[in-house]
Amino acid sequence: MNPVAREYPARPLVGVGVVLLRPAPDGWQVLLVQRGRPPAQGSWSLPGGAQRVGETAAAAARRELAEETGLGAGPLVLADISDLIQLDALGRVQFHYTILNYGGVVSEGALRAGGDALEAVWAPVGALAGFALGQALRPVLERARALLFDETAAGLMAPRSALIAGEESGPSTSFDVEAFIARKRGSQAP
Repeated sequence: MNPVAREYPARPLVGVGVVLLRPAPDGWQVLLVQRGRPPAQGSWSLPGGAQRVGETAAAAARRELAEETGLGAGPLVLADISDLIQLDALGRVQFHYTILNYGGVVSEGALRAGGDALEAVWAPVGALAGFALGQALRPVLERARALLFDETAAGLMAPRSALIAGEESGPSTSFDVEAFIARKRGSQAP
């Protein structure tokens, strides 16, 4: 097998990210990792990495989450698709990833940094300013939270019933995010 160059690739590479949430006494927390290598070395981001050949995107998300943080997630939902394109000093594409960002709630494990993550922390969703996250990450977090939870009349977040039932794309199924959102919107009709 011929490995694909991550730097100066001939084509975009597929990457995955995970918006992992957990309840806390003061609200919800999101899991962040500090990157240990380029393209975002030293910065805070979502756990994730490159998809491997023969691996589904959801399986890649679960593998990267476990490798970088020691944690597992319940059902995952596809929250966002974005691109990371980084140019070098000469304007050439040095890195290009198309990233599938999943959302989930922590289900198991003990937090520890591993893989290419220098550090892994739980951060309050309302206090992310100290982590200098990219502006593109905030809407991803909000979309994941909206797909995972319904807001109750009291302003609290409750897990969506489809996730309790375990609805998720699996190794042999495709996941239609638009149909999923339409079903969720339809179930919210008065």
